[in-house]
Amino acid sequence: MKISIASDHAGFDMKCVVKDFLIKTGRDVEDFGTGSAESVDYSDFIYPAAEALSKGSVDRAILIDGAGYPSSGIAGLFPGVSAAVCFDTVCASLARQHSNTNALCLGGKLIGALLATEIVRVWLETEFLGGKYARRLEKTQKIKERLLRPAGLFPRKVVTLQDIRDAFENRESIVLDENTIITPSVMDAIKNLR
Repeated sequence: MKISIASDHAGFDMKCVVKDFLIKTGRDVEDFGTGSAESVDYSDFIYPAAEALSKGSVDRAILIDGAGYPSSGIAGLFPGVSAAVCFDTVCASLARQHSNTNALCLGGKLIGALLATEIVRVWLETEFLGGKYARRLEKTQKIKERLLRPAGLFPRKVVTLQDIRDAFENRESIVLDENTIITPSVMDAIKNLR
């Protein structure tokens, strides 16, 4: 199993302990940084580690910041990533059994290193239960797909009455394609031109 790991400065010490634990237990670890306890922006390190999970170049991700929640927020934006913030082994077990999470987020300022390694161990060794939980996750995934824009898809162009006025004043054309949204007021104006 290959695992991406990343932290900010608040999670650096815990990341070192967790990384050593992972290596000692035979896991392949890709460390995305940070490399010291010097203050950094968590997103610079958490983002590429979560992206590696989303792209399938790793099997799981462990993301550590001061509280765990900022990392979870970033990880959850990626397609195919399901993140959980865990503060004890019960949370870690349920995050796997019920939610089949593949990203574990830890709070380096909130729990100790010994507890963190035990949370990681339980999270890695616990299997997804499937069944009714699989059905629930499928619904959740469909919601996520509707709400999150796939990579490479740009926001649609919306044409408003003001756009039409500006185009007429500046003697410009308006390009419409299958991604253009025409507001109802513009549709009404077009109908009135006939």
